[in-house]
Parts: sequence; structure tokens; C-alpha cells
Amino acid sequence: MSTVKLIADAEKDSRVKAVFDDIRTTRKSDFINNFWLYLAFDPQLLEETWFGVKSVMAVPSALDPLTKELVYIAVSITNSCRYCVHSHTAAARAKGMTDDMYADLLRVVATAGRTNQLLNGLQVPVDQAFDFE
Repeated sequence: MSTVKLIADAEKDSRVKAVFDDIRTTRKSDFINNFWLYLAFDPQLLEETWFGVKSVMAVPSALDPLTKELVYIAVSITNSCRYCVHSHTAAARAKGMTDDMYADLLRVVATAGRTNQLLNGLQVPVDQAFDFE
């Protein structure tokens, strides 16, 4: 259950419509998912969030689009964001992620989680060789 009401006619607001149109254009799809629909309760927050996400996820950079989705899935698992795990897993599959790749990703996430917890518990000092300076 959401903490805000879904605005049925949100695109009546010109700012919301502009963001939704940009989402459609950027993603080459008419589908606007619930995250954006619910964020439309506040046009400024919708704009800030979309343009931030777009600048990282939709703009070419040193990371290819599939790698960005895999990282997003890993962080979403770590942050326990069920919605993001589902949406970015679907996006990764659309960008070529196979079942074997997903299984490997889950192995890495699980391994990192376990070793992170052990290191947090042990408070092992960082090796000087790993220090950037």
C-alpha cells in the first residue's frame, strides 16, 4: 500500500506530462511504471528524480547499459527494494541478461553481503595496499 494517493489525471499538470513524455521518448515505450506514476503527486520531485535517473541510466558512459542494470539490481537487493529488484531485473533481461548471468549476480551479491557482515563484525583494518593514497 502506497503512502501517497495515485493521481488519476496527473498528466493534466504540464510538468508531469513533460516528464512522462520524456520517459516515453527515452525508453521508446508508452509504458509509465508505478514509480513514476506515484511520484507525480509532486511534479518537482518527479522532475528531479527522473532527470537524475536519466542522466545516469540512459546516457552513454563508461559502463554499458546491462552493467548499469546489474549494479542497480545488486544495490536494490542490498537495500531491500522489492520494486527496484523487479523493475531492474526486467530491464536487465531486456538488455540481454541470461539466467546464468542472473545466478552469477546473485552469487556475487550473497558473497559480498556475507563478507561485508564478517568484516563489519571483525572491524578488520584496511590494508595499506588498498588505500588510494
